[in-house]
Amino acid sequence: MQNAKQISVPLVNKPGKLAQLLTALAKEKVHLTALSVMDSKERSTLRFVPEDFDVSRRALEAMNIRFEVTEILLIDVPNQSGALRHVCEKLAAEHLNIDYVYGSCASSGSKKGAQAVLKVNDLAKAQRVLGEASVNGRVQPKPVRRRPTVRRR
Repeated sequence: MQNAKQISVPLVNKPGKLAQLLTALAKEKVHLTALSVMDSKERSTLRFVPEDFDVSRRALEAMNIRFEVTEILLIDVPNQSGALRHVCEKLAAEHLNIDYVYGSCASSGSKKGAQAVLKVNDLAKAQRVLGEASVNGRVQPKPVRRRPTVRRR
């Protein structure tokens, strides 16, 4: 788990606008950890977490692109059923609200899992709560408890 900076860019909902922006970022060697695009009729919001915030900021400023910066949590989530649910349960138990969550991509066969981007109402408290649930920076899911099988005769 780590703090990171997310960049949000408003985009006009027209073909090619996202491709243009991503092409410009790629030319500046901006690497993205996670990305999300949400639409609302005429406008979309591109949210991304860059590996190097300063390079991204300079690239967007050079292109005169308006953007906002938000502090988020970047959490390693194991590729196991219920892992993200466990994170949400821990936060809910402490009355922490998740404003939004999105993830990075992991290949379907990856055991490493993916990273989840969480925007929460109290970043410091969420770090404390999730820090208690992590080992080596990875959020650990609750162990799966299986009922013993009952043999019928």
